[in-house]
Amino acid sequence: MQSAADNAVSAIIEKWSAGFRKLDANALAALYSRNAFFYGSNPTLYRGNEGVAAYFNALPRWRAPMVQFTDVRTAQVSPDLINFAGTANFDLGEEAPPLTVKITWVIVREDGEWKIVSHHVSSKTPLIEP
Repeated sequence: MQSAADNAVSAIIEKWSAGFRKLDANALAALYSRNAFFYGSNPTLYRGNEGVAAYFNALPRWRAPMVQFTDVRTAQVSPDLINFAGTANFDLGEEAPPLTVKITWVIVREDGEWKIVSHHVSSKTPLIEP
């Protein structure tokens, strides 16, 4: 049985995946808080909806990008805050090699809707071996 947090995250993942397939920067930016912090695949910190849109508008225009989320974990921290962690598996078609990253979101209820307020991706490859 899915929790309310699982349902909220599933809905965001579905919209995020659909927006990514179309490389629709405006649809993706709409999923984020006006106060969002966004670390994507480059070292720049993007802020707010405009920053998120700028990030996605700057991506290469792959013909058939796809993303699949796996290893999804959610935790409802409070009634208006959800923590999310998972793996994002990107298939960018023949134009680029596949990319797999660890991804975390902090999701907040903003104006009655769930919005991503913090987005961070990092390499699946260990940077330091224990």
